[in-house]
Amino acid sequence: MSIPSSEDNEEIFLSCRYGDIEEVQEYTQKFSPEYLSKIRDDNGNTILHMISGNGHTDLLRYLLPLISPSLISTPNNAGSTPLHWAALNSHLSIAKELVLFPSGPGVDLIDIKNSAGHSPLAEAELAGWQEGAKWLVEVMNLESVTEENGMEDVGDTDTVDPNQDVQVEIEDADGQIAKMTITSS
Repeated sequence: MSIPSSEDNEEIFLSCRYGDIEEVQEYTQKFSPEYLSKIRDDNGNTILHMISGNGHTDLLRYLLPLISPSLISTPNNAGSTPLHWAALNSHLSIAKELVLFPSGPGVDLIDIKNSAGHSPLAEAELAGWQEGAKWLVEVMNLESVTEENGMEDVGDTDTVDPNQDVQVEIEDADGQIAKMTITSS
């Protein structure tokens, strides 16, 4: 296998931005997929930032098994991860793929704050993306949220009625409280 030129990397970066899966497949056949994890633009964005910000789920599914799982949580120069970009642009399928990828960091991605102090959940709230904010709350590690806010962990011994709605309040980095009801549907 040969080594990609800077022009090859620039082209593949644009292919990821525009969702050109065939170009990306050709690149991975010609060069080792490990090179994909090293590509950055001037703002520190990775190929996953481009894919996540533009909602290219098929391309993301193709690449996740090929690249280093650490790329999922790699921040750009503003401290934002690909999940921040998915949340900012309201891409639920992308958010699910990133969080639920078996070899990735999982729900811990939801707790990463960017340079502005915003988590992906805060970005979803700021963008007015209720569907995504609701999903992130449903899957996030609430134990870390309660510990962070000095709240007592109820532990595993308490039972929750699966038919009961759950009220959740989360304070974002700006001190605003988001209230959400998770229904039993």
